[in-house]
Amino acid sequence: MTTESTGPVFFPMPSTGGAPLPFSEAVQVGGTLYVSGQIGNLPGTLTLPPGGIIPESRQAIANLQAVVERHGSSLRHVVKCTIFLADIKDWPAFNEIYREFFQGNLPARSALAASGLALGARVELECIAYVPPRQ
Repeated sequence: MTTESTGPVFFPMPSTGGAPLPFSEAVQVGGTLYVSGQIGNLPGTLTLPPGGIIPESRQAIANLQAVVERHGSSLRHVVKCTIFLADIKDWPAFNEIYREFFQGNLPARSALAASGLALGARVELECIAYVPPRQ
């Protein structure tokens, strides 16, 4: 992790038991946290849960939640999400799960279909979150 007081702070990816992944799980600049795309892999592995879009969506958002909380924020401080779907037809099913996690003040959001996602995932999401000052 880089600890320059005026520059970005890079948070490395936790181990998945294989070769290190070539990106940071998040980067913080001041009070803004930029979170890399999260797929629905089971924590500590590169394995997706069986069952398709519903369990993958639930796990992907749980993975996102774990990252923002690990770095001093929460889902209620997420201000922007970008959703990548392997099939845009999964948009309604993804929205059902999204509503379980995001309520009240909803983040700004974009959703699009991609021609392929890492590990054959059905969904990936990234976000930008506010990190409140520590008291």
